[in-house]
Amino acid sequence: MSLDEKIVEDLKKAMKEKDALRLSCLRMLKTALKNLQVDKQRKLKDEEILGVISSLIKKGKESATEFRNAGREELALKEETEVAIFYGYMPRQLTPEDMENTLREIISELSAEKLSDLGKVMKVAMPRMAGKAQGKEVNEIAKRLLA
Repeated sequence: MSLDEKIVEDLKKAMKEKDALRLSCLRMLKTALKNLQVDKQRKLKDEEILGVISSLIKKGKESATEFRNAGREELALKEETEVAIFYGYMPRQLTPEDMENTLREIISELSAEKLSDLGKVMKVAMPRMAGKAQGKEVNEIAKRLLA
């Protein structure tokens, strides 16, 4: 079953179970996927779907942080719950240790030594970790390793 089919099945299940939060999240996801599909004028591949989910996760985390800074804890918790639902469609996420090990391999492959090599490292690292890690986390670890 493709990722798109799984999302549609889960959407139907959420409707039947009257799970309002999950239904809202899946509708938001389906809308984002449909917009990208219209832009590309073809059926989306699983990698593209994962990219959309990843961007929704990133936006959700940012929103939760902003809500928390504004003192709106209930909205921050709602955003975090939505992020958790989206993570259910992502492959197993890499731990910080796994990311660090992968980055160490890449740095040694590229013979990168200083912070100015960060762009080269990220260019190789992100395709390898696509869907398994957020770019911001990878970037922070790479900076620390190159510093």
